Amino acid sequence: MAQTNILLESGTNELEIVEFYLDEPGYRGHYGVNVAKVVEIIRMQPTTAMPQMRHASVLGAFPHRDGKIVPLVDLARYLGKTSTASTEESKIVVTEFNGIVTGFLVSGVTRIHRLSWNDVEEPGIFLQNISHNSITAVVRLEGRVVFILDMENVVADLDPALAIRFHKIPGELLETAQTYTILHADDSGNVRELVKQLLEKSGQFVVIQAVSGEDAWEKLLGMKKKALDAGTSIRQTLQAVITDIEMPRMDGLTLCRQIKEDPELKSLPVALFSSLISHSLEHKGKSVGADAQFVKPDLQNLSVKLLELIRAKQSAA
Repeated sequence: MAQTNILLESGTNELEIVEFYLDEPGYRGHYGVNVAKVVEIIRMQPTTAMPQMRHASVLGAFPHRDGKIVPLVDLARYLGKTSTASTEESKIVVTEFNGIVTGFLVSGVTRIHRLSWNDVEEPGIFLQNISHNSITAVVRLEGRVVFILDMENVVADLDPALAIRFHKIPGELLETAQTYTILHADDSGNVRELVKQLLEKSGQFVVIQAVSGEDAWEKLLGMKKKALDAGTSIRQTLQAVITDIEMPRMDGLTLCRQIKEDPELKSLPVALFSSLISHSLEHKGKSVGADAQFVKPDLQNLSVKLLELIRAKQSAA
């Protein structure tokens, strides 16, 4: 299901979402997830209880393709809602990202929408707080509001072992007297906080953050202007960019393409850090000039690669 034509295109600033809904007493909430993360949509399956389930929303597990056992998460229960959908009406949205397959139980599925990231709005602080940062964007479709869910955050919350991790930079790469400034763009508040904390703790990075590709681009243009006015290069104040792919207003692929098309910015190393990175889709990052691509939560190898890229650029200058 996920392999639609849009997945073969790069830097179009477009996406496709699967819209589904959760029925609760007197209200139907509409939600969405990127098509690229959806394997299939199936009927309710018999589940087997899983030992030591950390969260009440995990109903158990069911057998899937190639003998895989997939955990089933009651999405309504995870979001603190009471579902009124019957078992016969309910659907399971099977997702795969970061190499993890998960089933999410929902009340029903509407259809697929193709839209521009320009039409995707950032959620307000109030909405982020009441959803425990599980909503990363909002879309207005056909007179209704559709909430884009941060499925990675949900999965990492249910299993901390799948959260972004960082151990330490290898000794041979450490330069305690040298720090590098990184611009990091991600629409997830949890991811931004964790990446900043972990990278700065290493002592090698100072992290500037942006909440979307558009926000990152505006920051880059501001830095470029300041550098040009001072008669210097932007690389004296900024050494690299890390960006997610899925972001409101402007996605990471479009951001990367615009950086690489700009005469002053193109020398900056750009690393894509996203749950959408895979062998079948990495050509999209290459086509927009990305210098590195790492799937979340592998911040460890990403940081090592960034140091190598930054120092290679400095040696070549």
